[in-house]
Amino acid sequence: MTAQLNPARPTRRKPSAPTFGADVGASLVVFLVAVPLCVGVAVASGVPAELGIVTGIVGGLVVGLLPGSTMQVSGPAAGLTVLVASAVDRHGLAVLGVIVLGAGVVQIVLGLSRLGTWFRAISPSVVQGMLAGIGLVLILGQIYPVGGLAQPESTWAKFSGIPDLVIMVTTTPEGISGLVLAVSALVIMAAWKRAPARLRVVPGALLAVVVTSAAAVLLALPVQKVEVGSLLAALNPPTSEAWGALVTPAVLGSILTFALIASAESLFSAAAVDRMHDRPKTRYNKELVAQGAGNAVCGLLGALPMTAVIVRSAANVQAGAKTRLSRVLHGFWLLLFVVLLPGVLAFIPTAVLAALLIQAGWKLLELRQVVALVREHRSEAFVLVLTAGTIVATDLLIGTLTGLAVAIVKTAIEVSRLSVRAEHGDDHVWVKLGGNATFLRLPRLLDHLEQLPTGKHVHLDLTMVRHLDRACHQAVEHWAAQRRRGDCTVEVALPARVG
Repeated sequence: MTAQLNPARPTRRKPSAPTFGADVGASLVVFLVAVPLCVGVAVASGVPAELGIVTGIVGGLVVGLLPGSTMQVSGPAAGLTVLVASAVDRHGLAVLGVIVLGAGVVQIVLGLSRLGTWFRAISPSVVQGMLAGIGLVLILGQIYPVGGLAQPESTWAKFSGIPDLVIMVTTTPEGISGLVLAVSALVIMAAWKRAPARLRVVPGALLAVVVTSAAAVLLALPVQKVEVGSLLAALNPPTSEAWGALVTPAVLGSILTFALIASAESLFSAAAVDRMHDRPKTRYNKELVAQGAGNAVCGLLGALPMTAVIVRSAANVQAGAKTRLSRVLHGFWLLLFVVLLPGVLAFIPTAVLAALLIQAGWKLLELRQVVALVREHRSEAFVLVLTAGTIVATDLLIGTLTGLAVAIVKTAIEVSRLSVRAEHGDDHVWVKLGGNATFLRLPRLLDHLEQLPTGKHVHLDLTMVRHLDRACHQAVEHWAAQRRRGDCTVEVALPARVG
C-alpha cells in the first residue's frame, strides 16, 4: 500500500529581514530626494506647494502598489511644469483636476489596449530633443525666481526680460541674496557628487536645501519663501463648472497632450531604469495602467500630474531597494511629513527651489550626448535640435509633433535608398536597380532612365529591388512604352513581388 503525496501548494515568499531593511533604507533616501522636488515642481508650475506633495504621496501609495515596474518611483516631474503652467494659465486651477483625470483615463485605455510598448518605437532623437527642449524652457523660466521675479509667460518675454533680471540680481538686496543662495545650492550639489560614498547616502539636493535655507534664516536674507498651508485645504477636486470645460476642444487637446507626454516620459524612464538593476523588468502595458490610475486619483484630488521620475527611480536603485515596498514607503513618509512637519517647508527660499529645477533642466539637456550625436549622426542631430528649438519657440506639443514628422520623413528617405547602375555595350544598355524603389526616389529614377541613349536595346533589371511601389512601377512601364514607340527595344525584368 503506497501513500499518495499531495502536491505542495505554491507559497508566496515572504520578504526576508535583510530585504525589508534594504527597502526601508531606500525608501527614506527616495523620500529625502522627493520632498524638495515635489515642492519645487509645484511652485514652478504655478500651483500651491502642497499639491506637489499630494502627487508624490499618490505616486507612492497608489502607483507603488500596482504591478508594472518594480524599481520606478512616480511623482510630479520637472518635465511637465511647462504643460501644467500653460494649462493653469489658460484654463485656471479649477480645471487642472479635470485635465489630469482625463489624461489618466486615456493612459488606462492605452495600457488596456496593449499600446504601451508602441511608445518604445519613437525615435530616440525626438525623445532627446523633447527632453532638451523641456530643459531649455525650464532653465529659461527658473532664472527669474532666482532674482525674485515672476516667470514671464511667453518665450519672447523670457528672452527680452533678461536685461531687467540682470539688473535685479546685481543691484537689489533681494536679487543679490537670491543669486547667492541659488549659486550656493548648485555648488553644493555639484561638490557633493565627489564626497565619500558613505556620506552621499544623504542626497545632495536635500543638503543644498537645508544649508541654504538655514543660511537664509540665520542671516535674515530678504528673499521670498515657499508659502505653505493646510494639505486638506489645498486639495482642489473638480467642480461642476470645471466638468463643463471637458467638452471644449482646448481642454480635450490638453488631456491628450498630458496623456501622451506623461506616458512617453514614464516608459522612457522605465527603459533607462531597467538597465540599472537585475530585478524583474517593467511590463509596459501594466505600468501604463498604473500611471493612469495614479493620474486619475491625482485628478480627483485636483493635484499635479505624475510620471515615473528618473531622478527618484535612480536614487531608489542606487540606495539598494529590492522590491516595490521601497516606493510605497516613500509615499508613506511624504504623508507623515506633511501631517507632522508642514511648517518646515515655509523656510525654503524659492530661489533655492529654482536652483534645483535649473539643475534638473541642465540634466535634461544631456549636452555630451548631443555633441556625440552631432559628430556621428548629423541627420539625427538635426531632428534633435529642430525638436528642441521648436519646443522653445512654440510649445511642447507642436515641437514634439514637428520632430516626429521630420523623423518619419527622414526615415522614409533613408529606407527608400535606390541604386542605379548602367553598363553600356555597342548596341545595348544593361540597367540594374537595387534597394527600394518608392515615390520618394521617383525623380532620381526617371532622370537616370531619360538620360539613356536612344537607338540601343535596353534591358532594365529590377529583380534585385526589394520593394517597388505602384508609382515607380507605373513610371517604369510608361517610360518603356514611350521608348518602344520610338523604335527602341526595351526589356523589363520585374521583381517577384510588386508593392
